[in-house]
Amino acid sequence: MPSSRKTFELPFAKVDLHRNLRRHFPEVIYAKGKSSAQVVAIAQALKRNGQPVLITKVSAVVAKLVSRQLPWLTYFPQAGILAGPIQRGKGRRGRASRKTGEVLVVTAGTGDIPVAEEAAVTAQWMGQPVGRLFDVGVAGLHRVLKNQRRIRKARVVVVVAGMDGVLPSVISGLTPCPVVAVPTSVGYGASFRGVAPLLTMLNSCSPGVAVVNIDNGFGAGYLAALIAGNHR
Repeated sequence: MPSSRKTFELPFAKVDLHRNLRRHFPEVIYAKGKSSAQVVAIAQALKRNGQPVLITKVSAVVAKLVSRQLPWLTYFPQAGILAGPIQRGKGRRGRASRKTGEVLVVTAGTGDIPVAEEAAVTAQWMGQPVGRLFDVGVAGLHRVLKNQRRIRKARVVVVVAGMDGVLPSVISGLTPCPVVAVPTSVGYGASFRGVAPLLTMLNSCSPGVAVVNIDNGFGAGYLAALIAGNHR
């Protein structure tokens, strides 16, 4: 049962138990920089107080250590996420979604897939149906054009791209739905570890493009799920 407490205090963390009431989704655990013991303790606090659990930026080593103590979590290695449970096809607060579209996660290249998977798994965990369309960058524009119908049917499109970062603008010009752009650190030296695609996306000439931070698949998936969930 959900707890009436607002905060569960640990020696190293104050777990926000009311975030689920305020935002309809609970606090998410960012694992990078935390020990496996700290991750386990926070996840246990959430579960004991009736909260679902999502843990991001989880390395394979940390996932193995955490899973030994929390076997009810599922590890998604490409996404770097531990989660439980994922409610597919449900909307906010667990109600069935009436919408027909999906959150479509698109990548420019294969190297962008880890960030894309973080977005996809996050949106799934938040109850939205998710589709994937990978390796359709502008170097072979026919790959995007071949999938126009599917792109136009989506509720939200998350576009993950490094290098020149042009793909979100192209896709936004083809669809009436919102586009969430995610710059990645994939690219050669002058991409400045994702700064070049970030600036391209911020300067998109196509309206309807929202941009999250470099490699922030979680933020993109979360935003896309919120948008999709409001179209029930």
